[in-house]
Amino acid sequence: MKKMVMPNDVLLPAVGEIVAEGGSVTLRTKGMSMMPFIIGDRDCVLLVRPEELKVGDIVLAKVANGAFVLHRVFEVDGDSLVLMGDGNLEGKERCGRGDVLAQAVAIIKEDGREIDCTSAGHLRKARIWRLLMPLRRYLLAVYRRIIK
Repeated sequence: MKKMVMPNDVLLPAVGEIVAEGGSVTLRTKGMSMMPFIIGDRDCVLLVRPEELKVGDIVLAKVANGAFVLHRVFEVDGDSLVLMGDGNLEGKERCGRGDVLAQAVAIIKEDGREIDCTSAGHLRKARIWRLLMPLRRYLLAVYRRIIK
């Protein structure tokens, strides 16, 4: 299979257009900001048009500084969303609902397994992970050693 690398500012707006028209896109992730649920350069996500967004959903959004992030909805305040990566220890981004390009509905692991990231079970795990925020630094340090 031929591999093509494109800059985010070219690729991700095109992804947004495809899903806005009702299509879906499978995208390989980069970075470690969504560990332990999504491993960059290994896992893919299936992106679709965002529906009614709620806390716990994983979204692809353009945030205030113009960067694109694939992060979890941390808080909903009217038309404003607060996002935070599962692998982040601090630092949240803000965006409007209109800045959300797509919603992840599945995480596709390296071995081909698909995880429904909108399921009650997945969202429960994400809530527990959020409650473990004070311990994340230590848990992620151990996890990074395990996955290498």
